[in-house]
Amino acid sequence: MAMSRDEIFESVRDVLEDALGVDRDEITMDASLTGDLGAESIDFLDIVFRLEKKFSTPERPFKIEQGELFPENLMKDPTVVEDGRFTAKGIAMLKERMPHVDFAAFEADPDVQQLSELFTVKSLVDFVQRKLAA
Repeated sequence: MAMSRDEIFESVRDVLEDALGVDRDEITMDASLTGDLGAESIDFLDIVFRLEKKFSTPERPFKIEQGELFPENLMKDPTVVEDGRFTAKGIAMLKERMPHVDFAAFEADPDVQQLSELFTVKSLVDFVQRKLAA
């Protein structure tokens, strides 16, 4: 039976509570992983691992490919990032790779330093929901 969005949210909360050591009530849908919950780059690997473990079943492994949930290895490509800002090509690539993230506000000011703020609890829930439905 498919998981409801509320069940996915509760499972994502479990993962973030364990990975980040934050209080459960801080983990709201609009909470930013870095700004609100204090995640650092190393925490993103732990979150990926814990999500894979949490949502895998013997019948259906839940595997997250490199760069599928969070961007990786993009900053060194001058066609993607130039002068600390994502290019139009870079934004298009992010949108294609990560449909679970809302890039609308980011497009107006695509500073690479602001990218991590786009990853919210909602984006994780959206990612898991899409992946489970696939």
